[in-house]
Formats: sequence, structure tokens, C-alpha cells
Amino acid sequence: MRIGILTGGGDVPGLNPCIKEVVYRAIDEGAEVVGIRRGWGGLLQLNWDDKNSHENCYLHLNKKNTRTVDRSGGTFLHTSRTNPGKVKWSDIPKFLQDPKKLPKEGDPPADFTPHVLKNLEYLGIDVMITIGGDDTQSYAVRLHEEGFPVVAVPKTMDNDVYGTDYCIGFSTAVTRSVEFITNLRTSAGSHERIAVVELFGRNSGETSLISAYLAHVDRAVISEVHFDPERLANFLMDDKKSNPSNYAIMTISEGAQMVGGKVVEFGQADAYGHKKLGGIGQITAEAIQKITGSHMIYQQVAYLMRSGEPDALDRMVAMSYANLAVNLALKRTTGTLVALREGRYTFLPIKTLSEGTKRVLVQELYDQENYRPRVFNIMGKPMFMY
Repeated sequence: MRIGILTGGGDVPGLNPCIKEVVYRAIDEGAEVVGIRRGWGGLLQLNWDDKNSHENCYLHLNKKNTRTVDRSGGTFLHTSRTNPGKVKWSDIPKFLQDPKKLPKEGDPPADFTPHVLKNLEYLGIDVMITIGGDDTQSYAVRLHEEGFPVVAVPKTMDNDVYGTDYCIGFSTAVTRSVEFITNLRTSAGSHERIAVVELFGRNSGETSLISAYLAHVDRAVISEVHFDPERLANFLMDDKKSNPSNYAIMTISEGAQMVGGKVVEFGQADAYGHKKLGGIGQITAEAIQKITGSHMIYQQVAYLMRSGEPDALDRMVAMSYANLAVNLALKRTTGTLVALREGRYTFLPIKTLSEGTKRVLVQELYDQENYRPRVFNIMGKPMFMY
């Protein structure tokens, strides 16, 4: 059997350990592994008639060339947000462009799924293991619907893939965030300011919620609950006055919205329809300063949340997911998503990904009146409370 593997979307710590474990386990079972470079982009850009494109699009993996990859973060196969089912005309590789058909403004994106399937056949790949979040896996679902065998591994530091309690990268992102928040207290206290820490989280506020809970910040704003900046400002001033060091600190999800406001987005939408997020923390800090007159610190943690090597938990889950994915591939149990449910490793139909949206359980875990985590009753809950 020949197994293909790729990583798509944003990088997170734990991808390289997952890839390495897939390679080692597969080879021990007598299988081969081909790494696809730059996510789905490798299968789109691969021109079988142009040998120069081969090195840039795929790599035969073995124990020697993956021996040390788990010692660093990110993905050595690289990644992209390419969606071969919706390619803008400006992004179509030259060798796939039809000289008889000049694109016109307003033309819909082109679907190159047949080209991707042909390249999978050329490479002799029997099963694809796809490591990614909702966007990457939405195209894995497309291949499954076309009849190609796929096993999906969930990763995203937002921890928002529907169907699983845990995604590779989440623990390290929270660990980094707690560390930065703790360090930021030095400056916030020294200058007697209110600090606003903006964390990743488009649709789910779990990184803000859990980081705030573990770092014991004063207030936390999440994507799921629209907030009143004046009310928030008054809370923070009370927190500041009650602190002997005369400072306050809060977290906020990048996807958070003020009451009557909207998500702060910028730039062009990617192949999955998403614009870049970021800046709600700065807008909130400016609003708080205007309301209270307090000096502020605004810190956007951003890519630092997902930089560097994975922590022990992300290594463990990444390697366990890899073993489970190879087991499923070897047994031809495809069209599946590996997952953690209530602390147990399992797998689900891959279509589960599109059956809902994973969000914070606000009623159980968040005090929306006071903008604070509310984690009181954990009896009977799994390790990953959310």
C-alpha cells in the first residue's frame, strides 16, 4: 500500500511528530508513504509531464528523512490554503490554463478535482491521510465523495473541528498564551495599565476562554458572546482598583464582536471564503481608554501562539492520531475522521465535519454577564471540558 500525507491550512505545533509517526508506523507495516508538499497545492501544481515540478510537489518519505522532524514545530512539508475545487482564474497554474478560453471578470472559480484525482493515480497513492482543520478537510470530504479513500486527522489551535474534543495544536497554543499573559503582567503592573491580549479564534472562543481560565485573568471575551465595551470597561476599572498592583488584564478572541458591531476582517478572501481576522483587541483597547481614561497595553499574540515545538500533550495526541490513522488506512476503513471523544480515541464518518459548528458551551463554561470563565461543575466531565 502507498499512503499519501499532507498538511493544510495554518501551521500548528504537532504536525511534524504526526507525519513522522505515520511514516514510521506505515513502513513497519510494509507500506510506503508519499508526502504532498504545500497541502492541496502540491496536487494542483503537479505537472506530470514536467519533471522540474515533481520535487516541488511531493517527496517520498522514509525513516531517514523524517528522523529529526519531530524536534521542531510547524510542518516540514509546508502548507497552503489551496482549494482545488475552487481555484481563482489568477491562481490557475499556467500548464492548466486553456489558451482558447480567456477568463473574464466575474467568472466563477474553476474546479480542478479531476486533475487532482489524476495526479493521485499517477503517484500510485491508495489512501490519503489529510491533516488539517475544517477548510482542508472540507476538500478531503470532496475527494471522499468522488470515491477516493481518505482518512482525516484534525488539527487547529482554535480546537473547533466539529466531531472531536481535541485538535492537534490546541494545548501548545494555550500553553504559549498562558506564558505570554503571565509575562505581560510585569509590564501591566509596572505601568499600572489595563492590558488587552488578543488571541486567535475565528468562530470558537476556546483559546480565549481556556487561556483566561488557566492564567486567571480578570475578564475574557469570546467569539460566541457579543460584548458591551462600556460594561467591559467598567468591570476592568473595578478589577484594576481592587488589585494591589493597580492593573487589570483581559483576553479577547480575534472573532469577537461588540454589541451591534461586526467581526473585524481585512484583505481578500482565501480559497475557502475567509478573510484575515485581527484588530478587535486594538479597537477594544481604544474604546476602553476613551471610556475610562486609563493607559492601555494592547498585545496581539497572533502567530507566536502556534510557533515553536509542541508540548507533551500535543506530541502525544499527534502520535496517537497518526497510529490510529495508519490503522484505518491499512484496514481500508476510509472516509473517516480520527477523533477524541470524552477522553477516548475513536473515529467517525468524515462527513461529521460538516454536520455542525463547534462552539464554546456558553451556558456551562462562561459567565456572559460578567465576561469571565465559569468552570465550577466539572464532575463527570472529560479532561477536555469543552
